[in-house]
Amino acid sequence: MEELIKAVTLSKKEMHKIAAERVAEIAREFTAGFEFLEDYPKSVTFFGSTKSSENDSYYQSARALSARLVKELGYSIVSGGGPGIMEAADRGAYEAGGNSLGLLIKLPNGQPTNPYIKKSISFYYFFARKVCLAFGAEVFIFYPGGFGTLDEFFEIITLIQTQKMDSVPIICVGSEYWNKLKSFMQDELLKRGYIELSDIGLFTITDSHDEIIDIIKKAPVRMDVSLTGLGERVRREDQKLKPEVSPL
Repeated sequence: MEELIKAVTLSKKEMHKIAAERVAEIAREFTAGFEFLEDYPKSVTFFGSTKSSENDSYYQSARALSARLVKELGYSIVSGGGPGIMEAADRGAYEAGGNSLGLLIKLPNGQPTNPYIKKSISFYYFFARKVCLAFGAEVFIFYPGGFGTLDEFFEIITLIQTQKMDSVPIICVGSEYWNKLKSFMQDELLKRGYIELSDIGLFTITDSHDEIIDIIKKAPVRMDVSLTGLGERVRREDQKLKPEVSPL
């Protein structure tokens, strides 16, 4: 056993080398992801279950809504590039002649991807992909889904709640699903003082595509990205920060 432990034990120098390589790869993925999305300044990101089939009402809704966002508002559609709701959103955009963008994840056995993606980029790290899915979008649309969908939902509303991210519309489609979650928030989180009443207003639950279109029409295009804590704003067309020059 001791020999086995010695065989897998790394020196500090080796650990530092591996850590430096991983940090460099993470930085590369972030940079590539941001540069990929910079070409599409007006975008809506869709989330939802991978299990929704073509005959599912949520699939049909996402497909129709995505097509309207492309035709009526000229938005690009961003998704994780997989099946289910992601496929429906990409399909609607594809069929409407718009941009259907897939942010893919590299898996050991390969990620199932849908055939309606016009352009895509692949990530090794889940967290880098998650950040890019939330980067720069004007609106986030959530359809019913499992742990992954809820993980994205709570992460984004937490970022907005804590002002680490600009306030943008979060729209939840599927009222019979999302109202149950909202009731839990009101009956448990709000009553216990874990959240504020205003936090319940961070998202909108609606099944009306017309209402969604109206919300998105009023949403400003995010031409810059807040770097909280740095007191700076970075223009998309000039991502490099210019250092301040102190007078001599």
